[in-house]
Amino acid sequence: MDGHRQRRRRCRCIPRLSRTRRKFDPDRYRVVLFDQRGCGRSTPHASDPATGLRHNTTWHLVADMERLREHLGIDRWLLYGGSWGSTLLLAYAERYPERVSEIVISSVTTTRRSEIDWLYRGVGRFFPEQWERFLAGAPGTGRDGDIVAAYARLTENPDAAVRERATADWCAWEDAVLSGETKGAANPYGDRPPAARLALVRICAHYFSHGAWLEEGMLLREAGRLAGIPGVLVHGRLDMGGHLGTAWELRRAWAGSELIVVEAAGHLGGEMTRRRVLGALDAFAAGS
Repeated sequence: MDGHRQRRRRCRCIPRLSRTRRKFDPDRYRVVLFDQRGCGRSTPHASDPATGLRHNTTWHLVADMERLREHLGIDRWLLYGGSWGSTLLLAYAERYPERVSEIVISSVTTTRRSEIDWLYRGVGRFFPEQWERFLAGAPGTGRDGDIVAAYARLTENPDAAVRERATADWCAWEDAVLSGETKGAANPYGDRPPAARLALVRICAHYFSHGAWLEEGMLLREAGRLAGIPGVLVHGRLDMGGHLGTAWELRRAWAGSELIVVEAAGHLGGEMTRRRVLGALDAFAAGS
């Protein structure tokens, strides 16, 4: 796969399940998780500056998912994802709707330019001090410049100190936005190991500076391809990372989907969001 080796896991009754695995009843679901290109245990890893990202795009990931489905002999599968994962699964489902049985999404995003601009500029109205520091981390960008593209360049700088500073500044901004939510974690990005942080920022900046290689608005425009696929969208009303408007638009464009708004939840969710997601998964399992 263009020099990439993908880490995948199939789960049954495994103790100490990860947060994602714990959403699924192992007696009802055959759970397949994968680490996308450059992440987790997939190789080569994006924390290595020698790892190129030319073959790391949304459409490479969609192709990886389809190869994984074929390899495992799965006819149709339920897709679950949140945040960026919702963009990826929507791109896959709209390309291969015949291979999808149901969809559950939390913290809906479609990675439009307007959504990217909101996260890295618009929400700065609520965190002006932190946004000024984020902007200062990309000298010469200007208040109306492409700050995401600037950080993408910084993470590719041959000087390790420049890459590390850019990674720290990016994570500090993400942490400020998400920790400001109701019940938000203090440092969901900054507390990660250094290699994981660099990989995260390199990949995020790479994808977002290219608009995720999606025609603007295409996932909403082509949501009609999902007609007939049952879907549940769970979104926090107080989501600072991705506002509720995107989930609302997707619900209107996707016949057969249901939108559940969790009143006191943000982008990272919380106990009520978890319960809503579990309820949707259990309902689909009971009906299968």
